[in-house]
Formats: sequence, C-alpha cells, structure tokens
Amino acid sequence: MPLSGSPARWLRSGRTTILPTMASGDDSPIFEDDESPPYSLEKMTDLVAVWDVALSDGVHKIEFEHGTTSGKRVVYVDGKEEIRKEWMFKLVGKETFCVGAAKTKATINIDAVSGFAYEYTLEINGKSLKKYMENRSKTTNTWVLHLDGEDFRVVLEKDTMDVWCNGKRMETAGEFVEDGTETHFSVGNHDCYIKAVSSGKRKEGIIHSLIVDNREIPEILE
Repeated sequence: MPLSGSPARWLRSGRTTILPTMASGDDSPIFEDDESPPYSLEKMTDLVAVWDVALSDGVHKIEFEHGTTSGKRVVYVDGKEEIRKEWMFKLVGKETFCVGAAKTKATINIDAVSGFAYEYTLEINGKSLKKYMENRSKTTNTWVLHLDGEDFRVVLEKDTMDVWCNGKRMETAGEFVEDGTETHFSVGNHDCYIKAVSSGKRKEGIIHSLIVDNREIPEILE
C-alpha cells in the first residue's frame, strides 16, 4: 500500500523542505528519487531530514523528526536519540546539540517557507553544512586504506597536526627530515607517517602525504 503524507526531498547541501498534505491526516514522509531510508518508517513516521557529516573522528549521521501537527522534534546522532520534545506549540525554531568525540556544535534550523511548507538546514560550528565542509577541506587531509582485512580512515588536522584513525586520536611522534617533517604513528603492526613538504608555491602551501609500509596512500575528498 503506498504511503500517504508529507513528501520530503533530501539535499546534500544541508537543506531539505517538507510540504505537509492536509488531507492525509498523518506526517509519514514519501521519499523521492527512490532514496529509501535505512530504518523502519514505523519507528520514524515524522522523519524529515538526514545529513551525513564528516568530522575527524568519523562520518556521523544526523536524523531529524518533525511532527508538523504536534510540533514534535526528535534528533538522532548515529542512531542515538539526543533530543526529544513531544509537544511544541511553535513549529519553527532551532535545536542545538553536539556531534562526535570533539563535541562539535550542531544546530538544526526549522523555518517556514510558505503556508505549511517547512525548510530544515543544518549548521556546524555556526556555519552552514556546505560552508563548513568547504572550510574543512582546506584544514584537513583524509585517507582511506585497507589493512589486514579492515578499513581505516585517517584524518590529519593541519592546524594542530593531530592525527585521527577510525575515531581515535593517535599518539604521534614528530621528526624533522631534510626536505620537511614526518609525523609517525602506528596502525596495528603497520608503520605509518605523514610527510609534510613545501610545494614551493604560495597558493598550495604545504603538501601532506600519508606513507604506510613505505607505500604512499592516495588522498580522498570528502
């Protein structure tokens, strides 16, 4: 039987809009573009938005339920309920919470677009999700590698030189070498280091490369 209720469109830019259908009597969303959510709609009948946020300690999933009849607001981070408000007279507003090991501040803004349409935007550290990710791409490097049957995500925070691997801040040792610096750490029984050398170009600045077992790992863009 087809679902009735409020059509929702998910946008990777951090913004989504939901248009309640007054005739249906419920707030169950219909997901366009065949993007079925990876959870039971029976449990999340008012789900209106999902965002994936890449931080140093991993990629976090933020889900938001908004009952446009009751005003209910529920925020989940990585499947764990962080905020629940069952009855809210005011349908617009914001909800602020923390994400990840570093307790990064996140805010969901609820705005009325027109009539009974609502728009949901996510901010990270006071910036729109899109702006935050653009900024983050300039201050971090990310690598994904496969070792001993496991996948590892390594992130370098260039401003602090902190190294994260699968959600944990690694113990590192810095070393000056002839053409730059090396930041050494271990993943299991594997020797790793991040080499930093000058590009010789003002706009590019320092180039960082991850070397694992004497093999360079290609960087990925998130």
